[in-house]
Amino acid sequence: MIRPIPPGTRDVLPDEMRELRDIQSALLGTFEEAGYREVRTPTLEYADALELADRRSADSAYRFFDERGEMLALRTDMTIPIARLVADRYRDLEPPHRLSYFANAYRAVTPQRGELREFGQAGVELIGVPGPDGTAEVVELLDRSLSAVGLDQAVIGLGEDGLWTALLQDAGAGPETIERSSELLVSHDLVGVERILRESDELDEEAIGQASRLIQLRGGTEVLEQARGLGGAGFAEVLDRLTANFEAISSRSLGREVLLDLGMLRDIGYYSGSTIEVYDDAVGDVIGGGGRYDDLMNRFGLDLPAAGFTLYIERIHKAQLERGRDV
Repeated sequence: MIRPIPPGTRDVLPDEMRELRDIQSALLGTFEEAGYREVRTPTLEYADALELADRRSADSAYRFFDERGEMLALRTDMTIPIARLVADRYRDLEPPHRLSYFANAYRAVTPQRGELREFGQAGVELIGVPGPDGTAEVVELLDRSLSAVGLDQAVIGLGEDGLWTALLQDAGAGPETIERSSELLVSHDLVGVERILRESDELDEEAIGQASRLIQLRGGTEVLEQARGLGGAGFAEVLDRLTANFEAISSRSLGREVLLDLGMLRDIGYYSGSTIEVYDDAVGDVIGGGGRYDDLMNRFGLDLPAAGFTLYIERIHKAQLERGRDV
């Protein structure tokens, strides 16, 4: 009789473990070469630290009480613990801080969809370098990291967290409409997004049409020109920010094209600027992501700009295997 393990978890046998270690070595070596030093944080955090950083992430955390009645939680990612670490341990040190990690994270998910409750992450956090320069450095290192694990065909997508909100605010949409449509946009339910906008009775046909066009704009610099006629002053300001970041990235020596995705909206609440997602046709899911989180450090009492990315180890491994079958 085989004793079952919890859905969303899995055993790793020796051959796969060796392959996962190879991924870890390649990534951490790339991070170290770029000047990012490895850190480790506890698997457990106080639940209020997660809630302070991002209510959405906190809602997906596994929580329990310790022997003193304190509410603990398993970390849901590594960005929040590292933000706390820097605020606590690096407060009196001169930035920038370049840190890397390789660790497991845990989220309450729906295992029936094939999602993992426990999953490996590798990534970097760049804390103390603002705006386009910081974003470009992170994307350049992401490009090199993907090459280090043999995923030369993986695509990096670049978006801007505030575009959708700014477009709807300029058109007169209220907070509830923005929140409900944003939740559907995160899940790529474009039909549902349009339905919410129409049901709100806050937007005219032109504004709804602009919103529908925006979330389907993907490509190169031509996308920025196509977006210029959308929205109002608030939208134009956010689009200028995205343009500056894209130009800074384009000035770097990258091994792959970075595609603009103006409909990108990530399901993590602490992003406050440029957002990043990594795709590979060999895997039917995002294999990595990141972006700017300039406001997150403020929540821990330290006013520093920040950006980073994470790669999902199991999905990287799956992409390697699929690509291996293709060659």
